[in-house]
Amino acid sequence: MIFGKVAGTVVSTIKSDSITGTKYLLVQLCSRDEKLSNSYLVALDLVGAGSGEMVIVSQGSSARQSELTYQKPVDAVIVGIVDLVEEKGSTVYRKN
Repeated sequence: MIFGKVAGTVVSTIKSDSITGTKYLLVQLCSRDEKLSNSYLVALDLVGAGSGEMVIVSQGSSARQSELTYQKPVDAVIVGIVDLVEEKGSTVYRKN
């Protein structure tokens, strides 16, 4: 799993029948302390994440392990919204 920050919404009116009615977000990858990279993913949102939120993304075959995504053409899924990251007893990220 990786960290990312929701950068926007992705709208697709034509897509595979098996994934209709789903919400996709544009996620900019980041470090555990919110340092943004230049890499982006399109991820299926399973948790109702909002713009600017730090999220946990699962990729590859792991992204197809939920009831909604099982055996579907999905490569990245938002599985959590980050509230707090601690490392070695210090807080490196806290949601505002």
